[in-house]
Amino acid sequence: MASDLRENLEVVPLRHPGRWVSAAIVVLIIAGLGWAMAEAQIQWEDVPGFFTHPVMLEGLLNTIVLAIAAQGGAIVLGVVVALMRLSANPVARWFAVGYIWLFRGLPVLLQILIWFNLALVFKNISIPMLFSVPTNVVMTAFVAALLGLGLNESAYMAEIVRAGLSSVDEGQTEAAKSIGMTPLTTLRRVVLPQAMRVIIPPTGNNFINMIKGTSMASVIAFLELIHAANNISSRNLEIMETLFAAAAWYLVMVSLASIGQHYLERAYGPR
Repeated sequence: MASDLRENLEVVPLRHPGRWVSAAIVVLIIAGLGWAMAEAQIQWEDVPGFFTHPVMLEGLLNTIVLAIAAQGGAIVLGVVVALMRLSANPVARWFAVGYIWLFRGLPVLLQILIWFNLALVFKNISIPMLFSVPTNVVMTAFVAALLGLGLNESAYMAEIVRAGLSSVDEGQTEAAKSIGMTPLTTLRRVVLPQAMRVIIPPTGNNFINMIKGTSMASVIAFLELIHAANNISSRNLEIMETLFAAAAWYLVMVSLASIGQHYLERAYGPR
């Protein structure tokens, strides 16, 4: 009897009216934005030309160089500071704590401006009996942006690396010591390969933020993408068109960085 009842029951798929309503709202929002952009007073046909404008390409190259140099230096400094933070030496440990507190606590833009105006405090950078050069000669816009971005990022990288190293079980280190590995070899061959699973995802995200963060160097007249766009628009007054061209390049760089991060995570992921 029960089996007959089950056979006569009609299977009714579960309806989700909320999904259709939310989908319709999203489609309407996208259509509205598309219509608004189409009706906006923007010369869309000029954007591709600004995308490949020589000044824009120079700004793109400078942006890439600055982002890679700042992130690379931050990774190296971050590893050193993280090791000091985990050190048994109290002086090294507290220096690392102070370093992280200082550079993570100040806004990046403020750090860039401080480095760029360092000549107001120190007229010369010198080591007695060795060399002395005017600070204005050394502290160019690129160097100021590199220091401001790199030192700030190194404080975050130190915490990321510290978290990665701490995630590795201490038994791994003890096992490496038991077979005669030196501390440096243990770090390079045992600890770091395992810690990379924790380190890579936030590092990839930080590098993407670094690419976008280079735009702050425009305030000290460093020719990155935003400054390049402003230089072009100051001659033809097509402000939005040049900004959209710069935005397109940022999206291209971020997309490529995201792809690279994906493959790095997969390479160091669980096998």
